[in-house]
Amino acid sequence: AGFDHLVIKGEAEKPVYLWIHDGEVEIRDAAHLWGKDTIETPAIIRKDHQDDEIQVACIGLAGENLVRYASVLGGLKNAAGRTGMGCVMGSKRLKAIAVRGTQDLSISYSKEAVGYLEHIMGLLRNSPTMREFSRLGTPAWHDTSDMIGRVRNRNFQRNQVPDGESLYAANVLKHSIGMAGCFGCPVHCRHRYVVPEGPDKGRYMEGPEWSTLAALTAEVDCRRMETALVGNYLVNKYGVDSLELGSMVSWAIELYEKGIIDDRVTDGLKLEWGNEQVVYEMVHRVAKRQGLGDILAEGPLRAIEKLGEKSGYYNVHVKGMSCLHTDERATPSHALGIAVATRGADHLRNRPGVDAHMLPPEIRDKLFGFTVPDMNAYEGSGRLIWWHDLMYAIPDALGTCKFYPLFMSPSTIGYDDYCKLVRHIAGLELSPPEMMEIAERICTLERMFNNREGATRKDDTLPERYFVEPTPLGPPGFKDKTIDREKFERLLDEYYEVHGWDGNGVPKSETLARLGLEQEPSHII
Repeated sequence: AGFDHLVIKGEAEKPVYLWIHDGEVEIRDAAHLWGKDTIETPAIIRKDHQDDEIQVACIGLAGENLVRYASVLGGLKNAAGRTGMGCVMGSKRLKAIAVRGTQDLSISYSKEAVGYLEHIMGLLRNSPTMREFSRLGTPAWHDTSDMIGRVRNRNFQRNQVPDGESLYAANVLKHSIGMAGCFGCPVHCRHRYVVPEGPDKGRYMEGPEWSTLAALTAEVDCRRMETALVGNYLVNKYGVDSLELGSMVSWAIELYEKGIIDDRVTDGLKLEWGNEQVVYEMVHRVAKRQGLGDILAEGPLRAIEKLGEKSGYYNVHVKGMSCLHTDERATPSHALGIAVATRGADHLRNRPGVDAHMLPPEIRDKLFGFTVPDMNAYEGSGRLIWWHDLMYAIPDALGTCKFYPLFMSPSTIGYDDYCKLVRHIAGLELSPPEMMEIAERICTLERMFNNREGATRKDDTLPERYFVEPTPLGPPGFKDKTIDREKFERLLDEYYEVHGWDGNGVPKSETLARLGLEQEPSHII
């Protein structure tokens, strides 16, 4: 369509959408789109322009109502879910961005590029892990996580779902009518299905991903796969982050159970564990900002202010972003990762992939270039998270998928591969050390932005419950575990040191000089 990046400034006086087509950008009236969901909106835009090839990123009711964790949908379930970018679009009264391009792409050394991309595709197709995910999708992760006791249940009361086999991936297959994938991807890891029950019965949807499955079932102690399928449809239709919503609803149920909130706050709704109707109702109330939903729509920090200091202990968040549906009390490296992630509790910044712990030690140590600690170990976890910080930064910078090189197998695609891709496609010569330095620069610049806003070591921490409440369930090595506070602080020291930051998490002057950041404008630092 003629553009590499899009920067949107300002605020419209009335609802609008951007229409981008072959080098042209138009601001169009969106009055007829305001109030429509994320499924209706793209259909209307395509009909208006009489072109089914138009691609649309849009917000739903949650974004219009400025839910703090509203998402941006680029397709049925491809959500930019975390940090509330849908809320930002809603605040600008920007309903959608519609794009249609027919121009050619300019690729350097196109023969070599195609050849190397075919090589990468071959790696993916021949990966046993990929084949399994092509069959079961990401819900397969829920099976293993639950078996070893790494799943949040009843907010944070349990780390395993008792008798929760009904939520295992094989049960998604009973509803699946096929698999779908992102554009150009050979894996096809998401299920296609029709909503099995309720008012939206028969509607087509894709998913649910593991995150949504666990957030809308395990966290709130629901045990039916149908709950995940219905809930997945609702959160996508409204355009709201399923992870944040599931965590906020499970928090509210625990507050109700503990007597911290009552029927006056819930408008008579009985917040009970395992009640799927409560989950559906709270999805509606959050998206529409009704009653308690209006409070939960504010996200952890603001909701805690409204519901009182006592409620804060039970909210599982880091830096104001709710934790994933996983329980990291028995896995120090994962716990450190969510504590130090730039934008809060985040599995998309540095979570160690399967290879980090599952390969034989001699192989994984060769792969990573240093001694990789066991899953339950503290020492060495700081360097492991540093390595993943850098490796996660590269796909984000290049605009490629980080799913298969990191979440499933960092041995599939590495720095050598990324350097070759950049050379073949963009004509840019980079060595692996140079690419690692770019990744370091990205991570350090992100840290500088956070430092500017007042974030320091005190913010690189975990919810208190990680330190004081032992895991009640799971096999040996995962049961009766907390994060040791003193060892965690030493982990932080190790992590800061390998990044070249001081003991307070601020980049050292020599680190800034080495990375070429010493001349950054003072308003950044």
